[in-house]
Amino acid sequence: MDVEELRSFCLGLPYSTEDTPFDVDTLVFRVQGKIFALTSISDNNAVNLKCNPERAIQLREQFSAVTPGFHMNKKHWNTVLFNSDLKDSEIFNLVQHSYDLVFSSLPKKLKNPTITND
Repeated sequence: MDVEELRSFCLGLPYSTEDTPFDVDTLVFRVQGKIFALTSISDNNAVNLKCNPERAIQLREQFSAVTPGFHMNKKHWNTVLFNSDLKDSEIFNLVQHSYDLVFSSLPKKLKNPTITND
C-alpha cells in the first residue's frame, strides 16, 4: 500500500476530506471535520486509525503490524504498518472501521447534511 491508495480509499468515503493541519507532512483524513486517519506524506509506511478499544487490543496481539497509536490516545488509536503481516484489504477494513466509529459519533445533523440556498 502507498499514500495514493490510502488517499483514494479515504476520499471515497462519504463526506470525507483531507488536510494538513499539523505540518506539511502529516496528511489527515476527516469525516465532517472529525479525524479518522493520519499518515505521513514523505514516509508513508503506516497510518493511524481510530479503533474500538477491545478490538484494538485484539489486533495488537494478533498482528505485529498493529501497535498503539503513535502520538495518539493509545486506548482508541492504532498505528498500522503497511507491507507487513496485514493484507491491504485488511487495512482498508480497519480504515472503514475507523471511519464508521467517527461517523457514528457525529450529531444527526452532520450525518445527513442538507443543502441550503442561503
